[in-house]
Amino acid sequence: MGNIQRLTLDGKNYVLLSEDDFEDLIDGLKADAIKARIAAGEETWPAELVYELFETDSRIRTFRKYRGMTASQLATAAGISQPYLSDIETGKKTGSVDVLKRIAIALKVDLVDLVASEQDDQA
Repeated sequence: MGNIQRLTLDGKNYVLLSEDDFEDLIDGLKADAIKARIAAGEETWPAELVYELFETDSRIRTFRKYRGMTASQLATAAGISQPYLSDIETGKKTGSVDVLKRIAIALKVDLVDLVASEQDDQA
């Protein structure tokens, strides 16, 4: 950190630091919060998976393969037929919200991770 000044105004103590130092401080606090979530057991994904999610035409298939599941295993876990899952993965059918929730639970991901649009990816 650079030059830090301590000030007292109207009986209150303040610290004055540069905007760069302030942003570094905030970044450090955010990093500490992320490390705490990971230490508490929050799952992290490898960069390769994240990159593939940006490019895939089927997030469900990408997560299924990442989890090491066959289409049949995922369909059974979600309580749907394998052909129906295949139609969802290939985009022939969208799947109801209930079915997508069950797929998300079976894949141990949030529903939003399955249905994020290309526009969301670019934001």
